[in-house]
Amino acid sequence: MSDLKDKFENIKDRVIGKTNENVGKATGSQETELKGKLQTKKADLSEKLQDTKEKIAKKINDKLDEKEEDK
Repeated sequence: MSDLKDKFENIKDRVIGKTNENVGKATGSQETELKGKLQTKKADLSEKLQDTKEKIAKKINDKLDEKEEDK
């Protein structure tokens, strides 16, 4: 359940970030544009972290399964 919530948050941050970035460009507000870019980057980094955690968990589970099969 937490994964789904995290994915939703990442999508939300990406959409809001891109929106703010475009609003900043359209209005000439450097601050709003920067905030949008930062929010988008935050979503990207969070997604990469989620992927890394999943890969690590898979490797650990695979190793534990191998040990169980060796018994």
